[in-house]
Amino acid sequence: MEAKGFTQDGTVDLQGRPVLSSKTGKWKACAFLVGYEAFERMAFYGIQSNLVNYLTSQLHEDTVSSVRNVNNWSGVVWITPLLGAYIADTYIGRFWTFTLSSLIYVMGMILLTMAASLKFMKPTCTNGICSKTSTSQIAFFYSSLYIIAIGAGGTKPNISTFGADQFDDFNPYEKNLKVSFFNWWMFSSFIGALCATLGLVYIQENLGWGLGYGIPTAGLLFSLVIFYIGSPIYRHKIRKTKSPARDLIRVPIAAFRNRKIQLPDNPSELHEFDTQDYIRSGKRQVLHSPAFRCLDKAAIKHGNGGDSKPPCTVTQVEGTKLVLGMALIWLVTLIPSTIWAQINTLFVKQGTTLDRSLSPSFRIPAASLGSFVTLSMLLSVPMYDRYFVPFMRRRTGNPRGITMLQRLGVGFVIQVMAIAIAYAVEVRRMHVIRVQHISGPKQIVPMSIFWLLPQYVLLGVADVFNAIGLLEFFYDQSPEDMQSLGTTFFTSGIGVGNFLNSFLVTLVDKVTGRNGEKGWIGDNLNDCHLDYYYGFLMVISILNLGAFFWASSRYVYKRETKEVNEGCVEMETKALDTSLGLHA
Repeated sequence: MEAKGFTQDGTVDLQGRPVLSSKTGKWKACAFLVGYEAFERMAFYGIQSNLVNYLTSQLHEDTVSSVRNVNNWSGVVWITPLLGAYIADTYIGRFWTFTLSSLIYVMGMILLTMAASLKFMKPTCTNGICSKTSTSQIAFFYSSLYIIAIGAGGTKPNISTFGADQFDDFNPYEKNLKVSFFNWWMFSSFIGALCATLGLVYIQENLGWGLGYGIPTAGLLFSLVIFYIGSPIYRHKIRKTKSPARDLIRVPIAAFRNRKIQLPDNPSELHEFDTQDYIRSGKRQVLHSPAFRCLDKAAIKHGNGGDSKPPCTVTQVEGTKLVLGMALIWLVTLIPSTIWAQINTLFVKQGTTLDRSLSPSFRIPAASLGSFVTLSMLLSVPMYDRYFVPFMRRRTGNPRGITMLQRLGVGFVIQVMAIAIAYAVEVRRMHVIRVQHISGPKQIVPMSIFWLLPQYVLLGVADVFNAIGLLEFFYDQSPEDMQSLGTTFFTSGIGVGNFLNSFLVTLVDKVTGRNGEKGWIGDNLNDCHLDYYYGFLMVISILNLGAFFWASSRYVYKRETKEVNEGCVEMETKALDTSLGLHA
C-alpha cells in the first residue's frame, strides 16, 4: 500500500516522484487533455471529411482514384498507432511519445496549409481549362498528408490512454469516475468533428482551402500550449516490464515446446507467482481462464526437462490469451469500419448529385451533412451516460449498465439499419434519375440532400455504442503493460476498414465496369449502380453481425486480483456479471 495521500496505483510525476492523489489527476487533469482532443479531431476531420472533394476539384482526380486515395490515407492514419503504441509501451512512455509525435503532426498541418494556399502548389486554371497536376505538386501534397499520418500514429493511441491513467483503479471513488471517462472523452472529439463538418467545410469551399486548413493548424498549436500548462498535475504510469509484447511470442513458443506434456487437471498446479509477489511489485495478477487451453502448457512446471528457462506464469499466459481474444473481436469490427468509411467518401459524392439549396443564394456543402453524425453523437452521449446507464444498472447490477460486448452488439445492429436505409435512399435516387431522364455527371437530381439525413443520424447513434465501446473494451481488456498497444486494436480496425473499403471500391469498379458495361461506381454517379454496392455492403454487414454474435458468445473477460487493504486481496472481474460476452 502506498503512503497515505499518494496514489495507490504507483503513478508518478515527470521526475519519477510519487504523486498526491488530491493534487493530481482525475478530471482536473483531463480537462487539459480533452481540449487537445477537440482541436486535433477538428484538424483531422477538417481534412478527411472533404478530402475527396479537394482531390477531385483541386487536383482533378477521378472519383474512384479519389475515394481510393482518401481510404488509403485514412487507413494509414489509423494503422500507424500500432507503432506509436509500441514505442510508448516499450521505450519512452505515453507522455514523451505524444510530445514528439504532436510536433510531427503540427509540421504536417503547416505543410498541408502551404500546399493548399500557395498558387504554384496547385494546378492553374484559365477559362475553365486546368493544367495537369505536376508530379512535384502531387508529391508535396501527399507528403504533407502522410507526415500528418505519422504524427497521428504517436498521438492517437497515447492521449486517450494517458487520460485514462489519470484515474486510480485502486481508489473506488476514482474508479467510479473512470466509468464515464471514455464517454466524455469521445464527446470532446465529437465537438471537434462538428466544428470541422459545419464550419471548416464551408470555409474550404467558399472562402478558400488554405484558410480552411490554416484555422485547425492554429487551433492545434493553441491546444498543445494548453496541454503542457497542465503538466504539473499529470500522473504517469511506470513501465513495469521492459518489453511487454515479448510474452506474445514467448508463450506460444513455450506451449509448443510442451505440446506433448499432459496438462494438470487443476489449473492451480500451473506455474504462478505468489499473490504477495504481485502486490509487492505493484503488478496485477490475472486469474486463469478456460479459453485457449492449449496455451496453458506454457505454464507447466518443469515442462522443459533439463532446460534452464523457467516456465511462463499463468498471468503471462492469460495476457496472451487476452490479446488473442481481442484479436477475434477485432476481426468482426472490420466490416463496420468499412461502413463508417462511406461517410467521408461515397456518401459525400452521392450528396453532390442532390439538391443542396437552402435558399436561392446558399447551398449546403455535401460534406457538411456529416455534421449530423456528430450532432447525433453529441445528443446521444449525455443520454447514454445520464439515463441509459443508470436505468440498465438498476436492472443488471453492472456499473456500465450493459457489458462492453453487448454495447458493441447494439451499435452494430443500428449500423446495419443505417446501411439498409442508405440502400433504400439510393434506390429512390436512381428511380428519380430514370423518371427525370437524367444522365449528365453534373446534372442535379431533383431530390433534397436531406434524404440522406437518416443514414447519417443512425451512424452517429451507432458510433456512441460501437466506437466508444470499442475504445473502452480494448483499453479495459488489454494486459496491464500493453494498454497503449491494446487501444490500437481500435485504431487499426478503423485503418484496415478503410483499406478494405479501398480494395472493395477498386475491385467492384474493375469487375462491374469491364467490357464497357455500366459499373456500380463511376465518375458519373447519375449513370451507375451505386445502389448495388450499398446492397452488397448491407448483405456482408448482416453476415458479419452473425459472426460478431458467435465471437462474443465465446469471449471470456479478464479477471484480476488487486490489493484493497494491507495484506488483503480482492478478485476483480472486468465483466462484473458474466464470463460470456453477450449473456447477462
